[in-house]
This record gives sequence, structure tokens and C-alpha cells, in this order.
Amino acid sequence: MSAKIIDGKAIAEKVRENVRQAVAQMQAEHNYTPCLATVLVGDDTASATYVRSKQRTCESLGIRSIGRYLPADATQAEVVSLVAELNADPAVNGILVQLPLPRHIDEEAVLNAIDLEKDVDGFHPINIGRLTMKGRTPLFIPCTPYGCIVLLEEMGVKFSGAEAVVVGRSNIVGLPVAMLLQERNATVTICHSRTRDLAAHTRRADIVIAAVGQTEMITGDMLKPGAVVIDVGINRKDDPSRKSGYRLVGDVEFESAKEVAGAITPVPGGVGPMTIAMLMQNTLRAAEIALSKRPVAA
Repeated sequence: MSAKIIDGKAIAEKVRENVRQAVAQMQAEHNYTPCLATVLVGDDTASATYVRSKQRTCESLGIRSIGRYLPADATQAEVVSLVAELNADPAVNGILVQLPLPRHIDEEAVLNAIDLEKDVDGFHPINIGRLTMKGRTPLFIPCTPYGCIVLLEEMGVKFSGAEAVVVGRSNIVGLPVAMLLQERNATVTICHSRTRDLAAHTRRADIVIAAVGQTEMITGDMLKPGAVVIDVGINRKDDPSRKSGYRLVGDVEFESAKEVAGAITPVPGGVGPMTIAMLMQNTLRAAEIALSKRPVAA
């Protein structure tokens, strides 16, 4: 029996529609429009494509978008100065610095410079710190982990007491999503590329989140029958039958996994659409925070 395919595109559209309605209500009731500023340093083609996609999504939801660009040889001071300028702009609610930055730029220093209340990527150390501490709530949750949890919630997954295995320990996905699962009372194991006998861990998992960045590393025989599988990986695999010479696949071998899993995300069309949708949700939240601090007219 094949797994149910988790339609990330449809669920992302549901999130976007909720944001669209909330933005329209904010404009009608408060004459206030959320604004996202994107910062792109250098001329990386993939990064430029991602930024354009985020800007188009903003426009489709009624969110104002500001694009700021710096050349690849911009200095650390210039990047931090631009972030400071956007921090000081009351019209800007969210700041997204597109990663990766050129190698000579200290990413941590740049992310730390973003105002906590404008950190819509959720990467500020205070937001991450709050995420890891019991009883603390971050202002913003990192977008891809946030999207993974929403996909699971939309599938009606019961977190409490469930065995969850996260394969991958990055600051961007693996560690935050593990904390989110733990917050929901799942029993969480974090695995990675150096875990001994990875299959022994994944075979007992009710929930598997694959975010290790290795092409089709997890196969169907490594899964518990009926498990829910969220595949965060996006990898190029050679395919001479395609005009491009490759196709996109995940960290999970989809064809074998779908014969064992109860539900699974495809690649593409699973987690990917959720990341930008959750960025829009975070931008709306940033606008709500700013609006709540606006002086009340006498």
C-alpha cells in the first residue's frame, strides 16, 4: 500500500491565504501594511532566484517588499551598516538576509545585528535560545522547521509520546525542528551522517524528518511501516532523460519509502513551498508586534 502524499503546495497555499486575509484586515482596520526587506550580497544565481520568489510572494499577499543589494566584494561593515539602516526604518517589519553570504562575511555577526523584532528568519541567537529552553517562547520560529511542523499538524499527527527521529543537526533545520518536536512532547532522537546504524533508529520512528543533505540516504527498508516522513533535502541527481541532465530528489529514496510509510512529502512540492509561506506568516507577526507598539491616537 502506497503512502499518502503530503501536498506541501496545497498546505502552503492555505497558509498564504490566511496571511492574505489578515494583511487585508490590517490595512482596512489600521491603514498599516506589513513590509519585508530582503538583503542580497553578491551575484549567486540561486540566491537571487530565492529572493525574487520571496518578493513575488509578498506582492501576491499585499505585503510590501524592499530589495537591497550589495556587491560580492562588500565589506563586513557595509553589510552590518545596511542591516542597521533597516533596523532603524519604522516602515520595515522584517529583515531577511539571504544566505549563504560571501565567504569573507561573518554570517553570525550579520544575523546577530538584525533587530530581534525583525528577525523573521528566526535565526537570531535569542530566538534560537528561547526555542531550546523549556517554558520560553521565541518571537519567530525558523521558517523551514516551522513548515515541517505545520505539515505534520495538517496531517493530524499525534506528537505526544511519539518516537521522532531527526536526521540532520544543522542550526537552520535539524536542531530547531528537534526542539519543536520535543516541545510537543515527542520523544526525539537526533541522528546525523556519522550515526552508527542509522537504520536502527529510523526503524522505530513514528515520525522521520530527513534534513541531512545526502541524496536518497534513507531508503524504504529503514522505515517503520506507517511512519510519517518529512523530507527536507533538495539534491540534484543525474538523469540523462531530462533536458537539464538532472532531477531534484530528497534525502529519502521516495519510490521505496512510499511503499512503507503512512505519509510522505515529495521532492519537490513538499517542504519547499512551506518555507516561503512560513516566512510570510512571520512577516505578518512582525507587523502585528510593531502595530501593537504604535502610539494610540488621543
